Amino acid sequence: MRKFEYKSPRVHSGELRTPVIFYEYAPNDGPEPGESEKKVLFKSWAKIDEMWLKDMELAKSQGTESDVTIIIRDPLDDYIPSNKHYISIDDRMYRNCRYNIKHVQPDVQDRNFINVVAGLSK
Repeated sequence: MRKFEYKSPRVHSGELRTPVIFYEYAPNDGPEPGESEKKVLFKSWAKIDEMWLKDMELAKSQGTESDVTIIIRDPLDDYIPSNKHYISIDDRMYRNCRYNIKHVQPDVQDRNFINVVAGLSK
C-alpha cells in the first residue's frame, strides 16, 4: 500500500502579486499604420512564472525568446482570454512592453487557475 503524503499546491492565491491588464487593440484611425488601445477587458492579479523548457522550445520554434507564462485565477465566464488580446504587466521589469497571448490552458494540477503563455509583440 502506498503511503499518503500531502503535497502542497504549486500555486496559491498568496503568490498572485503582480497586477496584469488584458487589452483589446484596434487599428489606428486615419492613414498612419499601427494599433492603439481599444478597451480594457479584464484586470487581475497574477504570478509571472519562469519559462519552462517546453515553453522555451515552443518560443524558439516560433522565432521568439521573450515569452512569459502568466498564472491567473480562473475568471470563469467573466473573461475568456483569446489570442487576439494583449497583456500589460505592471512590474518594473516589464514596463512599456506589450505581450500578445499565444496560448491559454487550464492548470491541470489546480482547476482554480489558468496558464497564459504570451510573447512580446513588436
